[in-house]
Amino acid sequence: MDISFKNTKPEKECNEEKRLEKIHGSLRAKKIRIRLSELRAASNLYDFWPPKSGSCRCHELTEGKRKGQLSVDLDHPYRLIFIPNHNPVPVKFDGGLDWKEVTAILITGVEDTHE
Repeated sequence: MDISFKNTKPEKECNEEKRLEKIHGSLRAKKIRIRLSELRAASNLYDFWPPKSGSCRCHELTEGKRKGQLSVDLDHPYRLIFIPNHNPVPVKFDGGLDWKEVTAILITGVEDTHE
């Protein structure tokens, strides 16, 4: 899958190992690297989820300002947040996101979505 970043802040955080660990600590930094590797290895979002290891959860966020975003578990309560990087966003007949057609994503950051 093609991975882009919303701006240089999450890109630098995710691509510079020392910065990633300084900001997020070693455990979360490790999980971020794993999730990014898994996403890059998938040909589309459907291939990424569900993971064969059962080690994370990926789901669409549906409320408020987060509507249209997706969330992948890191360490509770933190999540890797992204959106499909397509225009228009691929949808199924019923209006839901067509995970099989999402081949590019835009990482917006690492956040506690429960705040």
